[in-house]
Amino acid sequence: MLHEKSCGAIVYRKYHGNTEILLIKHINSGHWSFPKGHVEAGESEAETAAREIKEETDIDVMIDPTFRETVTYSPKKDTMKVVVYFLAKAKNVEFHPQENEIAEIRWVDISHACHILSYENDKTIVMKAKTAIKEIH
Repeated sequence: MLHEKSCGAIVYRKYHGNTEILLIKHINSGHWSFPKGHVEAGESEAETAAREIKEETDIDVMIDPTFRETVTYSPKKDTMKVVVYFLAKAKNVEFHPQENEIAEIRWVDISHACHILSYENDKTIVMKAKTAIKEIH
């Protein structure tokens, strides 16, 4: 069995008093999710998440390591994948999609995100993130 590990984050910003999160649509699958990618040698989970967000969206973030959620699934036969998600506050809001991977990027009101996200696991994480963001602000 092959094991893969990726890290990413629920990137958020405050906009006109509302909380918005960043959603990306993958070119390959057409699914809406969060920015994430494979851990590279010598990187911490938080470093991987920040690097992948920057590569996929051109947004710099401040990672909150106190929020850490994991999702485990099998993307293909004989492969188990673990994805670690953090909460990350956007330092800038202008995004530029990574051309070969990202079809579309959107800032979405956190309460509306569950209508767009493709996977139940992601919807569950958004509900946890929503609670954590309220505690921060």
